[in-house]
Amino acid sequence: MVKSRRVHVLLILVVLSFLLIHFLPCSNNAHMEEKPSSVHILILSSWRSGSSFTGQIFSQHPSVFYLMEPAWHVWVKMYQNSAKVLHMAVRDLVRSVFLCDMSVFDAYMSSQKKKSDLFQWETSRALCSPPACDSFSRSDIITAGNCKTICGKYPFSKVEEACKTYSHVAIKEVRFFDLKVLYPLLTDPSLNLKIIHLVRDPRAVFRSRENTMGDLKRDSNIVVGSQETKGEMGPYNTMRVICKSHVEIYKAGSQAAPSFLKDRYLLVRYEDIVRDPLARAAQMYRFAELHFTPELQKWVHNITHGKGHGAQAFDIGSRDALRVSQAWRKTLPFQKIEKVQNVCKDAMDLLGYRLVQSEEEQKNMSLDLLFAQNSS
Repeated sequence: MVKSRRVHVLLILVVLSFLLIHFLPCSNNAHMEEKPSSVHILILSSWRSGSSFTGQIFSQHPSVFYLMEPAWHVWVKMYQNSAKVLHMAVRDLVRSVFLCDMSVFDAYMSSQKKKSDLFQWETSRALCSPPACDSFSRSDIITAGNCKTICGKYPFSKVEEACKTYSHVAIKEVRFFDLKVLYPLLTDPSLNLKIIHLVRDPRAVFRSRENTMGDLKRDSNIVVGSQETKGEMGPYNTMRVICKSHVEIYKAGSQAAPSFLKDRYLLVRYEDIVRDPLARAAQMYRFAELHFTPELQKWVHNITHGKGHGAQAFDIGSRDALRVSQAWRKTLPFQKIEKVQNVCKDAMDLLGYRLVQSEEEQKNMSLDLLFAQNSS
């Protein structure tokens, strides 16, 4: 009888040991594989592609902490290097911002820094409302002008404090030229990263870059090297690199995407946004797991149906967005259009932008025909 009980106890111990060995690690793994509670959104684009406006679609959402081009600080501090060399420093800074660790800026900014020393800080509604600034409500639509006037005096520590109170962290960045650089972030268990790849018609980008050439000189030098930016072909050399990067990013994100990119890459064309702002904003919000409130719907409609021309760099005021997006058709000489189409042909073909074959066609082509290939 005693022997029988001992055997029974031993069997129970064996079974318990088996369960502990085989099931506890699985539970731990399951715990480790849980997604972070925050959602991280990277708006990946290039200069003069409508990215500042697209960033505002996220910035004005009350659930989003947004920063506009934080890697500007990396490029200013390390401007002697190429974009490729700076990729890793930019990636590390972006990762830290997503995790609300703002100590990363210590390497690029003065130890006496204030919140207002952060590049384009006033474009972030989150830095213009509590706890970063007490003058507005977190649910307010806040313009950069009003914020800059009132909210600049707060300490830099408020940036990190504010970031930690939001469910979504969004960054707009124009300093990545290779999606593969971001693979470590996409496989990082501490991040729940979603990438919105924003592109724009290269001819419109070129025309806009011409109007803001002085603002972009340093960036262009980093992209292609100072020698390549000189002379008549300088602007086209820069466009060649930008267009090539969009092709490679698109292919890596959609055509040959690894499994960890499934449902985490979204291509958006700026022309599609301005043609139907509410539908495209709703699409991006769904992708980012955000609710499109009636207040935001009204704001999106109003800011894209104004009378402004959007001529200034980083200007995100109300404008006739559709008309502005097509201004190149009337202001860009056909000789320049041909050159842009030549250096960016692969990007235009892949992303669905119709080539203009002649000056006559440029003048007479209807908007619908121009958009025939890039509608979705």
